[in-house]
Amino acid sequence: MTEAKSALQLGAMLQAGLADAEAVVEETLAAITAANERGLFTLHTPERARAEAKAAAARLREGRPKSLLDGVPIAWKDLFDLAGAVTTAGSRVLAANRPAAADAPVVQQLKSAGMVTVGRVGMTEFAFSGLGLNPHYGTPRNPHGHDTPRIPGGSSSGSGVAVARGLVPVSIGTDTGGSVRIPAAFNGIVGYKSTYGRYPMEGVFPLSSSLDSLGVLSRTVADAVIVDAAMRGKLASEVTRVAPKGVTLVVPTNVVFDEAEPEVVQQFERALDRLAAAGVTIERQRIATFDAVLELGRKHGPLVTAEAYALHEQRLAGSEAALMDQRVAARMRGGAKMTAVSVIATRDARVRLIAELRRDLGPRRMLAFPTIAHVAPAIAPLEADDALYVRINGLTLRNTMLGNFLEHCGVSLPCGTGAQGLPVGFLLSAAGGMDADLLGVALEIEPLVRGA
Repeated sequence: MTEAKSALQLGAMLQAGLADAEAVVEETLAAITAANERGLFTLHTPERARAEAKAAAARLREGRPKSLLDGVPIAWKDLFDLAGAVTTAGSRVLAANRPAAADAPVVQQLKSAGMVTVGRVGMTEFAFSGLGLNPHYGTPRNPHGHDTPRIPGGSSSGSGVAVARGLVPVSIGTDTGGSVRIPAAFNGIVGYKSTYGRYPMEGVFPLSSSLDSLGVLSRTVADAVIVDAAMRGKLASEVTRVAPKGVTLVVPTNVVFDEAEPEVVQQFERALDRLAAAGVTIERQRIATFDAVLELGRKHGPLVTAEAYALHEQRLAGSEAALMDQRVAARMRGGAKMTAVSVIATRDARVRLIAELRRDLGPRRMLAFPTIAHVAPAIAPLEADDALYVRINGLTLRNTMLGNFLEHCGVSLPCGTGAQGLPVGFLLSAAGGMDADLLGVALEIEPLVRGA
């Protein structure tokens, strides 16, 4: 019953009496067990799920649902506190910590909307990679990798795979350099990254205090819209559709297409053709700010690395470091090379670059380019070759990390398939704070981008 249903479709069935919340959660738990994939779920919460589903079923029978999402299952990235469970952040290092005393505020909000928590899903250790590999708990396989096991994308790897496989209609992840949009693109689903600060971050294990944001991985944009409203404690969303003729998309001619696979470019261009035929205005121009962001990183180092090192400095200097994914640890140690002068210069330049691009785009233009320059690569070569891992990780993160540094909100939409029939993502981005406008445009153009 729950397979291939969006959250809103399932919610409508529950409210119409065509499905029962307790039966839905039993199907969901059974499907998760049957999937039996290492690294996909790191925590199962069947007792909680059954209790929440029972309460939802009673409300629905009485005709008093909490929201359109009442009774709908959800999974959380392994960074979010769930009361009574240890938050491990994909790491063995935290496994002996005390259980969380309470749900994270965003978890509480979706519980208040009636959503049913079925567990937490896997991720890259400490959320510090775009590939999704985890040597401790396992790497969930991309469901589209029929020729060979392929990466799920990270760091919200389990979120992307769980939604793509139809185990849950929605999963909540975090995005510091692309960690929602990348797994969404690789797995052929929708990934919405919110503007920094849109939701409370308490009870969410951090990576970068300047760049961390939350996001929704779902089957449709409409699901992301309603979940976004619920995460902010709203019963209805302020998002409204924007007609194609009112949309102007700016396609950068620099950076984002470098090293792009031909099939990725082809699918992106086909989506643009469909949009243009529907009345969307397409402009192409060089975005000088993108070059400036990359040059800043080459000169001073990545801000995320400095902040990750500051967070984990004691851990990296002690015995816990031996328990970590050594590739993650090595990348974090790179932050030790950044001086205070470099960090301050980067932060100052960031403020200026955010303002420059916001001014250049104006209030009614949004950016569009491929979410990732390539389709999901095979897992085995990346596990075997450190140099390849570093290179592919950098390329995978390049397009999306621009949005985090420039404080954009963004939505990755599926736009066809590339090599080996693997999904390609179309990234729509807007200036920070324009989430409602972004989602309104995404709602309208989603069928055109998908080619549906």
